[in-house]
Amino acid sequence: MTEKVSLKNRIRNIAIIITGIFIIGVTSFFSTKNRLDDTFQDLFNRNYSIFALNLPKDLDFAGEKVPMEYFDVRENLDRELLVNTYWQSQTLLFIKRANRYFPVIEEILREHNIPDDFKYVALAESGLTQAISPKSAVGFWQFLKGTAEEYGLEVNEEVDERYHIEKSTHAACRYFMKSYLKYGNWSLVAASYNNGRRGLDKQIERQQNENYYDLLLNEETSRYLFRLLALKLILIEPANYGFHFRGEDLYPPIPTRKVEVDSSITSMVRFAEYFDLNYKMLKYFNPWLRETYLSNNKGKIYEIDIPVNNFRIETYITEFEPGD
Repeated sequence: MTEKVSLKNRIRNIAIIITGIFIIGVTSFFSTKNRLDDTFQDLFNRNYSIFALNLPKDLDFAGEKVPMEYFDVRENLDRELLVNTYWQSQTLLFIKRANRYFPVIEEILREHNIPDDFKYVALAESGLTQAISPKSAVGFWQFLKGTAEEYGLEVNEEVDERYHIEKSTHAACRYFMKSYLKYGNWSLVAASYNNGRRGLDKQIERQQNENYYDLLLNEETSRYLFRLLALKLILIEPANYGFHFRGEDLYPPIPTRKVEVDSSITSMVRFAEYFDLNYKMLKYFNPWLRETYLSNNKGKIYEIDIPVNNFRIETYITEFEPGD
C-alpha cells in the first residue's frame, strides 16, 4: 500500500514538473513572440509612412478657375489625388506612357484649338492603352461604335479606326468642339464626354444650373473632372507626389514613316516581312488593322505606320529629364 502511494506521488510530481516546464515554455514562446512583434512594428513605423497631400490654393482646368474655396470641391480633389498618388504602379505607368503618346495628342489638340488639358481625358479614359470597356467602348478615347462613325471613324471587321491614335484623337477633338459650341465652357465639355450630352442636358434642365461644380451628377461624372485635375497635378510635378524616375525609365517615342496603300493586302504577315517586321510589330504600330488581310474593295488610301529603325531600346532613348 505504501509503495502504491509512493508511486502515485512520484507520478504526480513528474506531471507537475512536466506541466511547469510546458507553462514556462509557452510563456517564453509568447514573450519572445511579443518582443519580435514589437521589433517588427517598430521597424514598420520607422520605415513606412503615408502622408496626407497638400492641395493647391489655385487651380484651373483648360484656363477655367476651379473654385477651391468650396469644401466639397477640395474634398473631391483630395479623394482623386489620394487614389492616384497611392495607386503607385498604375500612376507610374501613366507617367511612362505619357512620354510616348502625349506629344502626338498635344499636336492634334493644338491643331483643333482644344486646350492642352484635354490630353488627360485620354489618360483617364484608357490609361493610354487600346482598352475595351465592358460596354464595348474602344481605344485611347473609348469611343462606342455609333459615336465613332458619327465623328468620321471607319469601324468594321477589317478596319477599326477607334484603335488609330491620330484619327481617334481628331474625332475626339471634333466632339470636344461641338460640345464647346453648345455649352460655352470646357468643364461641361469634359463632363459631357463622360456622361454624354443627352445625360448632361437632362441634369442641367432638372437643376436649372450650368456650372459643373454646382451640379449633382452620377458618381462617375461627379468624380470625372477631379480625376483629370489630379492626373494633371501629378504629371506636371510628379516629385511632389512621391514619383521619382530617370529619363531612361520613361517609354520613348518611336519614330515611324507612313506607307500609303490603295489596294488590297492578301497577307499582312508577308506585308510585314517586306518591311523587315513581324506581324506582332506591324499590329503594334497599326492596331486599327483588325484582320490578317485588307480587302479594300473601294481602293481607299490607307496610311500604315512603319518604324524607321530597329527595336533596340538604345535607338529610341532621348535626352529627357523629368520636369522638362
